[in-house]
Amino acid sequence: MVQERTRKIVVTGVLSAISIFLGITRLGFIPWITGASLTIMHVPVIIGAVLEGPVVGFVIGMIFGVFSLIQAAVAPTGPTDVLFTNPLISVLPRLFIGPISWLVYNLLKRWQVPGLITAGVIGSLTNTMLVLGMIGVLDAAFWAAIPPIIIGNGLPEAIASAILVLSVVSIWNQIERRGQKEGSSL
Repeated sequence: MVQERTRKIVVTGVLSAISIFLGITRLGFIPWITGASLTIMHVPVIIGAVLEGPVVGFVIGMIFGVFSLIQAAVAPTGPTDVLFTNPLISVLPRLFIGPISWLVYNLLKRWQVPGLITAGVIGSLTNTMLVLGMIGVLDAAFWAAIPPIIIGNGLPEAIASAILVLSVVSIWNQIERRGQKEGSSL
């Protein structure tokens, strides 16, 4: 019980730190042909939720959202960053990435690879749809821009997320199984 709680805290801390690192260094943003960058900032949230559950995903999502809010206020990189100074856009949508990813993965985990791919795609689209939806709710003129953004950025982000989630979690599981085998042979 204590070991499990410690593991959740460590995974939450490490993945939150990775999320912040990706944001500070801007490595979490990949230049893309649409002119807007693709983001992989939500990937640690999805991985945390898949590995450790919805609460861990929620916490990492909250840290990701708060970091987005602070980054937009302190070091904006473009004209749309001003939107992310509103916590309804930068924080609230990110709280749902982890729990929804965990739910999807939990429903499909008996099929490991499809479950991880689907959790990556749905987690990414949760971020895209909720952030854009909240921007649309707060600025009705924005609704017409949402479909092209989803197609041009949201779908490639979802594909990248699926690949990264599948890769990282599969490697993590292999390392964990190897460690259990070595531990049982001692």
